[in-house]
Parts: sequence; C-alpha cells; structure tokens
Amino acid sequence: MEEEVRIVPMTKDHVDGVIEIEQLSFATPWSKEAFEMEATMNKCAVYIAAVTGNRVVGYGGFWSIVDEAHITNIAVHPDYRGKGVGNALMRGLIEAARARGAAAMTLEVRDSNAAAQHLYLKYGFEVYGKRRGYYQDNGEDALIMWKYDL
Repeated sequence: MEEEVRIVPMTKDHVDGVIEIEQLSFATPWSKEAFEMEATMNKCAVYIAAVTGNRVVGYGGFWSIVDEAHITNIAVHPDYRGKGVGNALMRGLIEAARARGAAAMTLEVRDSNAAAQHLYLKYGFEVYGKRRGYYQDNGEDALIMWKYDL
C-alpha cells in the first residue's frame, strides 16, 4: 500500500531530498546552499515539500513580491510523476500565495515542457509572453505564464 503524500512547509531537513529531485529534473540545478538560503533566510520565499513517510517526493516554491507570487521552481521525483503530486503541489502553492495576499501568480516554463504547461493551464495559468533564450543550458525560450484573480 502506498503512503499518503502530504504537503508541508519546506524546512532545512527537506533540502537533501529536494536536491536529489532537483538534480534528476533540471539541466542546471540549484545548489544545496541556495535551497537552504531559500528555506531559512529569504523572507520573500515560500517553499513547500511533498512527502510520503520521511521521503521528499516533490517540492515547489515562490517569491512573494507585493501582491504577486513568482513561482521559482516546482518538481516531482521521477518515480512519483503522473501520480497527482504535481497537482497537490500546485494547490499548495496557490493556497500559500493566497494566504500571503497575492492577487496573481507568474512563472516561466520551457517552451518544450508540454507536461508542465498542461499542469499550469489546468490551474488557470495563461501564456502572456515569451523570454527568448531564457535557459542558459541550451538557449531555449521560456513561456511566461500568469494566473490572475487568485
């Protein structure tokens, strides 16, 4: 029987699991130090973790700036993709942004990442523009997506 996935505030104790997922998910992963700073020092940062038992299976975060929430990253461990973890993380991020008084959320997503775009569209995000050559690893464009009226 699979254990239930819970969404909890990310702490320094979650960072090793987050780093594992980060390295499996992104060509240019953030460092352990960057996540520790986000979790403990950045007063604008809000991060959540998806956990089952003691294992981190996903995470997401945003920067709260005035009345906007800018999603910085969201990722699910490859073993848990397609099992609703991304949906739970998006719901958790939206709820946390509302609690911080955000009226809108934004993010950038790779032009080629259809799975992520599908998730964001499902939660009411719309494409509002493109950042040409945004991704440093291969120069790929990023779509700029917004969700208004949180």
